[in-house]
Amino acid sequence: MKKQDFLFILVLIAVFLPFFVSDALYEWYKSFNAAHGMVMSFLKFGILATLGEMLGLRISAGVYNRKGFGVLPRAVVWGLLGLGINAAMIIFSKGVPQFMAYMGMTDAGNIINGVFSADKVWIAFAISVAMNTIFAPVFMTFHKITDTHILDCGGSLRSLITPIPMTRIITQLNWDTQWNFVFKKTIPFFWYPAHTITFLLPGEMRVLFAAILGVVLGVLLAVAARRK
Repeated sequence: MKKQDFLFILVLIAVFLPFFVSDALYEWYKSFNAAHGMVMSFLKFGILATLGEMLGLRISAGVYNRKGFGVLPRAVVWGLLGLGINAAMIIFSKGVPQFMAYMGMTDAGNIINGVFSADKVWIAFAISVAMNTIFAPVFMTFHKITDTHILDCGGSLRSLITPIPMTRIITQLNWDTQWNFVFKKTIPFFWYPAHTITFLLPGEMRVLFAAILGVVLGVLLAVAARRK
């Protein structure tokens, strides 16, 4: 391990350790999260998902940051994407049980918020499949577009105010990797089961767990970047 690896680990410890050693801090987190869920979503994804992308860069290029990578604009974009993810989780976690109730599973809304059971696992899986099939491909593609735009702007903060040339970027994306790896492999084999676990958790923990999965996303994107 290099010095930069130890520094990265120290940052992770600094982010998570206080919640394990301080009950007061954890209680503050829960109350603030309940009152300001969207603000916390911005912060969770802005910090954790960006750390995930830095870890992905470490895997693919041997460094956590480099010229043109754009840590700050990536953090801002991830924060904004986190708002959309939180909204999607609310919409699908409420809407899918209602649809299942419409289809005959009349108590689905209470089951998903109740004690652990086989029916709860089934509903959580249904929510995950719906969200990752309908929402995730659009989200992943837009995220790839914003990544490309940040790189095109040299990683500077002006990328946040410069119009995105959507037509040019979207036509130049590596659709072979996007379809055959990101969509066909990561969604069914990772995101379906991962978000099934997410929706089994209490509501206040779901966005945090999803943000932690953003670290895993960074690794997956690094693997995708290494594929030809």
